[in-house]
Amino acid sequence: MDTSADTTTPTLTERRAPWVVFTRRDDPWVTAGTAALREGGGRVFRLDGREMREPAPLFAAFARALSFPGYFGRNWPALVDCLHDWHGHGGDSRDIAVLIDHADALLDAEFTGVFVSVLCEAAWKANLQLDADGIPHEDRPPFTLHFVLLLEHVPPAAFAPAARKGADVGVALQDGRLTATLTGDDWPEAAPAG
Repeated sequence: MDTSADTTTPTLTERRAPWVVFTRRDDPWVTAGTAALREGGGRVFRLDGREMREPAPLFAAFARALSFPGYFGRNWPALVDCLHDWHGHGGDSRDIAVLIDHADALLDAEFTGVFVSVLCEAAWKANLQLDADGIPHEDRPPFTLHFVLLLEHVPPAAFAPAARKGADVGVALQDGRLTATLTGDDWPEAAPAG
């Protein structure tokens, strides 16, 4: 596993990598993190991994749960855009965590690597609020965006090969959780203010 990046699992209120976490559904870190996020005015969205075994229903689940605009293109680049630009679609400045229940269902999906890469990219952009060139947006404040895939039967480490197939995705196992973040020169992990 790639352990070169900072793999300390952040709370759901921190704007730093790793952006995607695979963990057990009964992990106390999730309960504490969602409570802290809500206490600070943040929002938690829940999706069902059993409804997301193919790309089309996956896009529909995200669009429905996060109230994406009607022009959402229902493809991977559009998912990145709508997630990191969530405030532009009627959202507010609150921080966000997206929890995917029953994520075990995604283990054998052919697109899992792409999906993890897309989630990492969206979170990287939202947390740092950078445009496509890596320049901070002047008119959009960053907001916390993390993704947690909750597992019932599959150990988090089982997702490492699939997650690693995503473009520029580095994974690490720490405290029983599998974490994923972007790696490489195209994704500077600048420490955000605050």
